Amino acid sequence: MKIGRLLAVVACAALLAACAGTPTPPGAADGVSTTASASKPAYSKPDPLNSINSAAVINLDRDSLDWLRGPSSDIWDRIRRGFGMPDLEGTLVDDRTQWYAQRPEYMERMVARSSRYLYHIVEELERRKMPTELALLPFVESAFNPQAESTAKAAGMWQFIPSTGKSYNLKQNMFRDERRDVLASTDAALDYLQRLYDMFGDWQLALAAYNWGEGAVSRAIARNQARGLPTDYASLSMPNETRYYVPKLQAVKNIIANPQMYGVKLPDIPDHPYFVTVTTSRDIDVSLAAKLANMPLDEFKALNPSFNRPVILGAANPQILLPFDNAERFQYNLNTYRGGLSSWTAVTVDNRERIEALAARLNIDADTIREINRIPKGMRLKAGSTVVVPRSESHGQDISATLAESAMMAVEPDVPDARRVVVRAGRRDTVVSLAHRYGVSAGQVQSWNKLSGTKLVAGQSLVLMVPARSAARFASATDTPPTASALAPVRGEPVQATAKGRAAGRQRVTVEAAPRKAAAGAGRTAKAAPAVPAAKAAGAKPSAKPAGKAAAAPAKTKAHAR
Repeated sequence: MKIGRLLAVVACAALLAACAGTPTPPGAADGVSTTASASKPAYSKPDPLNSINSAAVINLDRDSLDWLRGPSSDIWDRIRRGFGMPDLEGTLVDDRTQWYAQRPEYMERMVARSSRYLYHIVEELERRKMPTELALLPFVESAFNPQAESTAKAAGMWQFIPSTGKSYNLKQNMFRDERRDVLASTDAALDYLQRLYDMFGDWQLALAAYNWGEGAVSRAIARNQARGLPTDYASLSMPNETRYYVPKLQAVKNIIANPQMYGVKLPDIPDHPYFVTVTTSRDIDVSLAAKLANMPLDEFKALNPSFNRPVILGAANPQILLPFDNAERFQYNLNTYRGGLSSWTAVTVDNRERIEALAARLNIDADTIREINRIPKGMRLKAGSTVVVPRSESHGQDISATLAESAMMAVEPDVPDARRVVVRAGRRDTVVSLAHRYGVSAGQVQSWNKLSGTKLVAGQSLVLMVPARSAARFASATDTPPTASALAPVRGEPVQATAKGRAAGRQRVTVEAAPRKAAAGAGRTAKAAPAVPAAKAAGAKPSAKPAGKAAAAPAKTKAHAR
């Protein structure tokens, strides 16, 4: 069986070389070149099998072919052999183990998704000499859904929040979010976990820090030390989210270690690479790339979830992940494809501009611009904003690397003479009640403050954009006698709000003139203090709640440390 697999892989490489040997393929004439590898090029080693000079080469790294020589052909056996963490026992572990075991359909969905990524993660763990239990962590983090996003904006399989993602060099721009990238996010997550283990010298504490934040775990250890108490994971005082975190990983480990005991049937997942990497130097539509690879769009996106727009930028040196067979088909179809590769380009506006005006100027549909760029109705572009638009005769070029790196999208309410009002939520305030009070929509409040829900925390700062006439009214209706300066946009110390606002919890308001220019790097909202859970105020990092996990744990109070 293994010899047959080796022959099949070598034959695949030979076929790709043969395809590449044809004189001047159409794709190359278009300036497109592709390469492919079974693992990241940085970890490749010289190998006679890799010496073929062709337009598409599958990198058959010797390390990636260990499955040919190993005693097993199943990834589960390989994971079990690499277990290296001490087992955690207790009622929480038993509770979570039974929870997973009693939901076979949920387990099946998670395992089916994991089959695309497990080999690569296990390869990286073994290369770093880290315990293979960590390959199961995305079951807990995201149910192995690379598109997962929490209410705290943690994203991807490993659930990085934006700030921690940037700390680990995960690019986040208009066109790509590497927190969702399978290769980049796995590297970053393992780097982070290794650093936490070096910091605490204990994998359970390292995992607690990955979930709660290293600062929070360090303070919890210091409190126990001051009281003469043990400082192991089970002895620390921590929020429920973190208290259940390691037991959930231990529960998954228990089921993987002995699925028959829990009545779970694990599907066979071959112990060999699921995907190869393919690169292109030209822009190409995501939908066309999936079509040329002969893959359903959903399956293509499952392997390539980091692309934020419908176009893959050649200037950004993208790594497109494809299964072996589909990589071969992609190369052949790309080299014989005669049409345009990309339907999209990008433009940057010099001044603030309404979407309808931009659409009329470019002779394209306004709704298309809004949909592709996710611009809510009632919002206009700030100066310096970049938008993706359909290609035309006058705008038909590929998107440059410089634009890709610096592109930013900043929008503001399409309100004449808008003013920026900063308010603090009262005890009983919600997004809906604040929107009603200030004469704006709940959707606008959510958009300006990047909120996904309607609940607010008392004292939470929010930014509202209201007409100048209304802003002056809010500024003048305060506890202090109205003055001339109170009737105009003001800056500085906030003033008390109206009696109606005070009834909702002593609301405080600051009214400012709307900025005329977009600040560098500004996002969809004016700068305001973000929603801060109580956990983060104590040093924790925002919580990750991937889709499909709500029932898997008790109410979440603290946060994942990414």
